[in-house]
Amino acid sequence: MADKKKLSPVKTERRMNNLPLSAGDVDGRGSAKGSRMTDGLPGSSRSEVQLANFEAASKLFHTRKFREAHDLFLRAAEGPERDVAHRARLHAAMCAQRFQQPEVRCETVEDHYNYGVALLNARKVEEARAHLERALQMAPDSEHIHYALAGAHALTADATRAYEHLKRAIELDPKNRIMARQDGDFSAVAGQAQFQALLYPEKKSW
Repeated sequence: MADKKKLSPVKTERRMNNLPLSAGDVDGRGSAKGSRMTDGLPGSSRSEVQLANFEAASKLFHTRKFREAHDLFLRAAEGPERDVAHRARLHAAMCAQRFQQPEVRCETVEDHYNYGVALLNARKVEEARAHLERALQMAPDSEHIHYALAGAHALTADATRAYEHLKRAIELDPKNRIMARQDGDFSAVAGQAQFQALLYPEKKSW
């Protein structure tokens, strides 16, 4: 009986004839080149391809490319070597835990607004802005949405859009002027003349 192949952590110098064995042999989709043509190979060659898939997936895993690594670990889990397959399944599960997130369904104006504000607080500004803009499309005269969008644009130093939305928010509810004076989200643009005039209209020198 042939000795069972021992699994090494990650070998970067391994060489096999006509088989992909390094991360450099992984295509753009994270799949080992040639790994889909293993069904007709003898058992020893299938083991080598399985090990190659595991090693390439390990390199992707350590660079935090979890989706690509997940697919490649699943390929390694289908190979003939039991110890390799077992470890591949465990690693695939770890990858899935890292990239799977519960789906967020936003249907109403408040859904988009509340989720947008949560993303804004987490400083995921681009995602936040997309939800806030969707909310504004559904309720174009909502002062709190204009205010939140003003903050989102201010955080990316888009002074023009920040000013437009803040001006509209204040027109709809003057209390937003007082709030904006103390809001750190506007710190990057608050010193500009147009914002000073908007926030402190009592200063006649503007």
